[in-house]
Amino acid sequence: MNELTWVEISRSSLENNIRQFRRIIGQDTLLCACVKANAYGHGLIESATVFTGAGADWLSVNALYEARLLRQAGITCPLYILGHVPDADIREAIDLDCRFVVYNEGSIEAAAKAAREAGKTARLHIKVETGTNRQGIDMQDVTGFAGKIQAHSSIELEGICTHFANIEDTTDHTYAELQIERFTEATAKLEQAGIDAPIKHCANSAATILFPGTHFQMVRPGISLYGMWPSNETYVSYIKERKNNFTLLPAFTWKARIAQVKTVPTGEYIGYGCTYKTGHETRLAVIPVGYYDGYDRCLSGAYVLINGKRASIRGRVCMNIIMAEITDIPEAQVEHEVVLMGRSGDEVIPAEQFAQWAGTINYEVTTRVNDRIPRITVE
Repeated sequence: MNELTWVEISRSSLENNIRQFRRIIGQDTLLCACVKANAYGHGLIESATVFTGAGADWLSVNALYEARLLRQAGITCPLYILGHVPDADIREAIDLDCRFVVYNEGSIEAAAKAAREAGKTARLHIKVETGTNRQGIDMQDVTGFAGKIQAHSSIELEGICTHFANIEDTTDHTYAELQIERFTEATAKLEQAGIDAPIKHCANSAATILFPGTHFQMVRPGISLYGMWPSNETYVSYIKERKNNFTLLPAFTWKARIAQVKTVPTGEYIGYGCTYKTGHETRLAVIPVGYYDGYDRCLSGAYVLINGKRASIRGRVCMNIIMAEITDIPEAQVEHEVVLMGRSGDEVIPAEQFAQWAGTINYEVTTRVNDRIPRITVE
């Protein structure tokens, strides 16, 4: 390994997490693993390969370009596009054998035309609005919208779905229960109208873990497949109501190498803006990673791990460089490994701790690690 910075992805952790979800949903429910946003920062192709090998039935992505990359990599399982597919790109989505969500009437017409021209069937999923007020159609319009799909022989209504607004951020799941009720009402409207949408799905990680009644025909877990709980509230809700036998293993370790070791005299400033001044002779490690790479400039109180020991960040995070004090780590030398996020010996910097330093959530800190940084699958 001669990279300046890289991410190691634990195959065994990803496989464990797939097994945990399969155990709670059973064999009859489809497991659609979400690999959007570069697999939550874990590497699109790397993670998709492990997930499908470990038993995921489908993969979901946000955009067509992600589906294209998966097909080019030889991934053959069903792909579901969660985000908007522009009308001009629908033909490619069909050619790539992708399912995709629709909520605009124009998309129905475009899909029907593209499918006829391709000599194939386009498989569509209706997104129904139940309370998030992002993409989706009004519940009152679901029957008419589905009828417009049924009017075309070249397209198929394969599913109906929704998404939760407030299932992760609270231990009070009243709003989530309201959304479940609305979704059930929407699916009942289709059934009463004699319209079949065989795959009903709404469960993200938190819903899959906390509400078995949301599993329906398919679940769409995301962040927890990578070993991270969606929130502290989700974890607390799980512990309060269920036995603690659902074990998630984080798969993400971000590493770099020390580029230089220097000794800085007492009273010297470190980094831009002269924000840090040494109070004693300081041994410093210069590490070639910065906010361009996803190491947030706003980190406060952060440290890295070197040889299993904490090394505090000194001065501002630069675009491509950070500086860490190694006065108390005399064995640290040039090109020694540095753990930016993950475990080193008995010490660990979980994504949640990194997120707390940056004033954000675990989702953001892993997805923001620059895509150009290699993702390497390790056992």
